[in-house]
Parts: sequence; structure tokens; C-alpha cells
Amino acid sequence: MIRVAILGAGIGAEHLAGYRALPNLFEVVTICDLDRARAEAIAGGARVEVDAQKVIADPGIDLIDICLPPHLHVPMSLAALDAGKHAICEKPVATSLADADLLQEAETRSAGCLFPVFQYRFGKAMSQLDVLRDGGLLGAPHMAALETHWARGADYYAVPWRGTWAGEQGGAIVGHAIHAHDLLTHFFGEVAQVSAQLTTRINPIETEDCAALSFQMANGALATSSVTLGGADDTTRIKLIFEHLTATSGSKPYAPMDQPWTFQAREPDLQPRVDEIVANATSGLAGFAGFLSEVAHAIKGAPNRAVRLDDGRRSLEIITAAYASSRAGGTPMACPVAPDHPLYAGWQPKS
Repeated sequence: MIRVAILGAGIGAEHLAGYRALPNLFEVVTICDLDRARAEAIAGGARVEVDAQKVIADPGIDLIDICLPPHLHVPMSLAALDAGKHAICEKPVATSLADADLLQEAETRSAGCLFPVFQYRFGKAMSQLDVLRDGGLLGAPHMAALETHWARGADYYAVPWRGTWAGEQGGAIVGHAIHAHDLLTHFFGEVAQVSAQLTTRINPIETEDCAALSFQMANGALATSSVTLGGADDTTRIKLIFEHLTATSGSKPYAPMDQPWTFQAREPDLQPRVDEIVANATSGLAGFAGFLSEVAHAIKGAPNRAVRLDDGRRSLEIITAAYASSRAGGTPMACPVAPDHPLYAGWQPKS
């Protein structure tokens, strides 16, 4: 059993549900939150603590799950790795490429591993796409269109750290569209160039809540991403156009891979084979349960599809380039971002 401590009882409650769906792999022994009552409300028999450093130092804990505001992600991850623990960290895993590189150095010298949270990767549609790719039925990626159109208002931003550079460290491209952009790189590979226009139109906040991005991938494919927090509802839509077929998601907002997709072959004669493969693909675990099961396999040294620190760093490359492009009037910005780039040490505006 992998013994877990969750730091933060907000989104930590959703992580907790994922662990409890995997009772043969994990035991959540501690919930830590400065608000003891909030931790007690979800603890369900787990020990409640308010001191994160005490929890990290506990020799009875194998895995620290960091579900705290973004400005705490790096210091808590470093503390966990330096204590020899495995760590899971909510997105974004860091708020600069410089800090991401510090995390990579810490992971290299630690007995533990750091796993960024990208639970959107897990679900039946991912299994179907993986089988189609393994069967050679996708072909080269050509074009992608991503939509992250969600509704966020005053109630969401009533949490003091949200919508601020100091607390959230970024806006819609950091806290919302990051999952869609992770899926883009998962299927289409490395990003070579980003053009972005970012603006604040929906809420009286410091950070952006609307974005239009254009990507050129290293393999020549193109992609667009439309992001807003001013939607009438929460809609996520993903369309991936490959050489041999087009894959299109539904509109379910928070689990795009755990819903029916359509897979349309470019050549009609290929459609029966596509349909057969899709129908026979195993579903696998979805969401946090799928993400956590792969973390367990990685910790135990078994074959796995766990999200690793390189994946988290790749998402930060996109964010850094997007902020740089937007501040330069939409001028395309190349990836990877070099250490001498002005935003390598952080994209937060200087006060």
C-alpha cells in the first residue's frame, strides 16, 4: 500500500475520491489544511493536520499530494522531494521554467518522483486513440482545434487568491486551458511556435480570462485554441485531424476522454476497421482514478503511462511563450524557451 498525505482539502477532495476508488493501491492517512474544519469534513477516518512541514517529515508517509494554490506548488514539491518522498502536484507544477528546472534537479537527487496532475488524459477515448495509433490508423497529425469555453463569475473569484498574479500566478491559460494544451502535445508532439492574444473581458480580475492561441508544431502540424471564462456554460471540445481520420470529442467540460468521441476515416473503405477497433478498445480507468493508478504503477516500478515532470514542463513552455507573444502584440514566439529569455524566470508582471 502507498501511504498518502493530501495537502489542501479543496481540490484535494476530488483527489481523495480517486484514491478511495483504488483501495488496493493507496491508503490516505493524512489530510492537511490550514482550515481544520474543512479537512475534517472530508477526512473520513484519516488523520487531520494543519502543519504541512510536519506532514512532509512524517516517516509514515510515502506520497505527498499537493493540492494548494499555485504559488505554493514549487516550495512544497521541493520539500517533499528533499524529504525523499514521492509527490503529486496540481497544475501548474511550477510557475516558471526556471522553477521547473529546479524541480527536475531535485527529482534527480531524490529517492522520490514528482507527478504533475493531468487527469484529463485518462478515459475510454484515450484508450481508443491509443489503439488506433498503435494500429497505424491515425497517421501524421495535421490540424487541431481546441475549445475551453467555461463560465466563471464573482462566486469563483470570491476565493481571495484567484484572479491575482500573486496567488494564481496566471489566468485562463494557466488554470483552465492547460489541460487541453497537454492533450495537444500528447497527440501532436512538441510545439515549435506560439502566437497568442490574451485579454481580460469577463471579470474584474488581474489575470486574463480570454485567449486566442495559434500553434505550429515541430512536425509541421497546426493548431488553434480558443479560451474564455465567459461562456454560458462549461464546454470543452477537441478536434484532432490526422492523416487517416478525424477524432472529435463531445462537449463534456472536465473529463473529455471519459465520453463518446467520433472517429471518421478519411477513406470510407477504412471506416469498418476503425469502427471495429474503437468498439473493442478497453475503457480503462478515467479521471483521477486513471491518473493515480498509473502513478502507483510507476512507484512500484511496473509498466505505466504516468504523467511525468517533462510533461508538466512542456505545458509551462506553452504558457511562457503565450505570455511573451501576447505582450509583443501577438508576435510568434519560438519553443523551447531559452534560459536567457526574459520570461524564463517567470511570466508574472513585474510590480
